[in-house]
This record gives sequence, structure tokens and C-alpha cells, in this order.
Amino acid sequence: MKQRAITGTLFVAVLMGGILFHPYAFLAVFGLIVVLSLYEFYGLLEKDGKSPQKLLGTIIGTFFFTSIFLVSQEIMPTSYLVGFIPIGILLFIAELYRKKESPYTGLAFTMLGFLYIALPFSSLNYLINNPLLGKGFHYEFLLAFFVLIWTGDTGAYLVGSQIGKRRLFERISPKKSWEGSIGGLITAMAVSWFFSHYFPVLNLWQWFGFAAIAVVFGTYGDLVESLFKRKLGIKDSGTILPGHGGMLDRFDSAILAAPAIFTYIYSIANF
Repeated sequence: MKQRAITGTLFVAVLMGGILFHPYAFLAVFGLIVVLSLYEFYGLLEKDGKSPQKLLGTIIGTFFFTSIFLVSQEIMPTSYLVGFIPIGILLFIAELYRKKESPYTGLAFTMLGFLYIALPFSSLNYLINNPLLGKGFHYEFLLAFFVLIWTGDTGAYLVGSQIGKRRLFERISPKKSWEGSIGGLITAMAVSWFFSHYFPVLNLWQWFGFAAIAVVFGTYGDLVESLFKRKLGIKDSGTILPGHGGMLDRFDSAILAAPAIFTYIYSIANF
């Protein structure tokens, strides 16, 4: 219990440092999260007998996240992203030298890591620099994103453990209930009221929408990772966080919620 508490405290402190202090703190913290999450995900695939390009996939995914950060902070022109076309071709060339029996699956699962990890985390860059907040580094949406996911998870656990009876997705997660999920949604929407008060860049109903999207897609993100772990017969995705499991265990909700929130904020800003 003590180790879990220490790990949890340090984890939150480092994450908050990446969210609140400086754009390069964000790059360092979330860049590391991308590296560790990709490497962990590819490791899970290897346990299932798959053969992704673990090292190259991790490097390219992290490089993509970094490039999106540089573009979002207007340090690098958007046109430079065209360089990912030849970089992507490297995956096919590398497969020639691996001499695997199933090159198709190797390439497919390498790209799955990019789609499942690198792309969603890269979309978080839009939360710190978008037309609603202006140029530069703004933490409001990014902070709200994680706070609402966490409070939604907490509310779902508290309500579900007390009155949860109707299973939400019993085949994948026997403990999740409809009552808990609704409780988590209400909890997050209540917390979003505070954000509407202190960060009125969105009105109350828009913050309610933000909370609802974060919680709903966060729940699906949790279920997807549970699906992967159930297939492998494991409890945790890794051991890098003592008492808390792996990186995917900590960010499973954020992985699917991030691109959904990106789309939501983009729609508000441009339509």
C-alpha cells in the first residue's frame, strides 16, 4: 500500500509538471509516456506471438509526436510533416531484412501501435495550442481532460461498488456497471461546472459536452485495453509503475478520449 501511494504521488506530480509548467516540460513528460506506452504495447503483442517492429515503431511513433508538438508550437512548418511519407516507407524496407514468416502481420501490428498510441497522444498537442486559447502554451483544456477522466473513473467506482447491478460489458469487464458509468458521468459533469467558472473559454453546456465525451470515450478506452489484457490472460499491461501496473493501465482511458476531445474542440473552434 505504501509503495502504491508513493508511486501514485510521484506519477501525478510528474504528469502535472508536464501539464502546467512549460511547453518543453509537456514535450518531455508526454514524449516519455509515448515511448514507454509504445514499447509496452509492442511487448504485449510479442507475448501474443506477434512480431511488430518494436524498436523502429517506437522511434517513428515518438518522432511523430515530437513533430506534431513542434508544428503546434509553430517551431516547425507544417509542410515538414510530408517527411513522414518516406519515413513510413522505412517500415516496409525494414521488413525485408527481418525474414519473418508473416511480414503482413508484422507491418500491420507495427502500424496498429502508431494508430493506437502515437496518434491519440499527438492529438493532445491541439489542446495546449488552438484557436480558442490562442497561440502559445495553455494548460486549461489539457488539465480539464485528465481531471475529468480521473473524476469520472472515481465516480464510476464509488457508485458502481455501492449500487452497481446491471453489467455494462460483462464479457470484457465483469465489474463495470451501467449505474457506475452513469455515476461517473454525473460526477465529471459536476466537476466541469468548476471549469466553466474558472475557465469560461467554453460556456457551461460546452463544458458539459467536454466532460461527457471524455467520460464516454474514456470508458471505451478502458474496455479496449481490458479486451487486450483478457486475450493475453494478464492483469496488468506492465510493471513500470509499482502498485499501479503499466503505462497503458494508467492511460487506457485517455487513448480513445484524446482524439474524441480533439475533434470536439476543433469543431467548436472552426464551425
